Amino acid sequence: MDDFFKGLKILELASVLAGPSVGMFFAELGATVIKIENKNTGGDVTRNWKLPSERNQKNQSAYFSSINYKKKYILLDLKNKKDYSIFLQLANNSDIIISNYRNTQAQKLNVDYTTIQKTNPKIIYAQLTGFGSNNNRPAFDVVLQAESGFMFMNGEPNQLPVKMPVALIDVLAAHQMKEAILMALLKKEKTGQGSFIEASLYESAVSSLVNQASNWLMAGHIPQAMGSLHPNIAPYGESFLTSDKKRIVLAVGTEKQFINLCNSLNLDIYEDETFSTNTKRVENRIELFHFLSKKIETKNMEELEQIFLAKNVPYGRVRNMEEVFENPLAQKMILEEKHEEEISKRVSSIAFTIS
Repeated sequence: MDDFFKGLKILELASVLAGPSVGMFFAELGATVIKIENKNTGGDVTRNWKLPSERNQKNQSAYFSSINYKKKYILLDLKNKKDYSIFLQLANNSDIIISNYRNTQAQKLNVDYTTIQKTNPKIIYAQLTGFGSNNNRPAFDVVLQAESGFMFMNGEPNQLPVKMPVALIDVLAAHQMKEAILMALLKKEKTGQGSFIEASLYESAVSSLVNQASNWLMAGHIPQAMGSLHPNIAPYGESFLTSDKKRIVLAVGTEKQFINLCNSLNLDIYEDETFSTNTKRVENRIELFHFLSKKIETKNMEELEQIFLAKNVPYGRVRNMEEVFENPLAQKMILEEKHEEEISKRVSSIAFTIS
């Protein structure tokens, strides 16, 4: 799988998260990815997005490392004729260009699709924008989380809106762009033709609202902040404290799972009309929480895990980051690469296998 895209040449004109994560996806699968960075600004801005604990002399941050693995880097001033000629040579020898330049900026620098396509007609040009190609509004992830409704829904009731702790809109847009590029590669294989692709952070965010959007479009329901709870399912997202003061969350999505949950805790409330259906449980979720909480708080985490696993009850242990990477499943995903006498650790973006 590591060399699945061997021979594919990609030029990355993207910074921050969404575009670079698309490039890294192909780099991890064997493609040659050359990342062009701005010589005048010291490169991708995320090189300097460092935690206080990171050493100042490093030219890369942990943030930068998370989405720029296995790439080659070149610093260019695209306004300089000599540097631009280097760019043009690279572009003419590339199969794919990934860009997150705004349209006007790309045209001013002559790195837009129309310009490149004249000398490389088979190019696949993948453009990521914030609010679409005709909108030059600056767009960072938290802006999109606000504009697309995610922040309004996120957090606890009657508290301030909260953003998600990762740049999830960037991640979602990157996935949509990867899918579009794969389709363009298939088209090129069949027809020999290149493609222009565009994905916007805004459209990616809105299209990812799924059931929350259809709750509004079909039922007129405006989703409210409800913590980790689910508007359509109960118990789903409720978290409970165990006897050893650890926190566990439930995700019970079927009637059988609810019966299994009750049986595992020696509760017969599934026979009660109040909790007999999912709709009833959503209506009476506060009362349901109290029943479950009283039982769960009498057992420690290890005991609960054994019971729930035996009864096939969906649950999750609420872990901090250290605890996440104590899990052997997560440890298998850690990659190590030597950088200037240092070992850089990161998590692979590849979450599938090809056989």
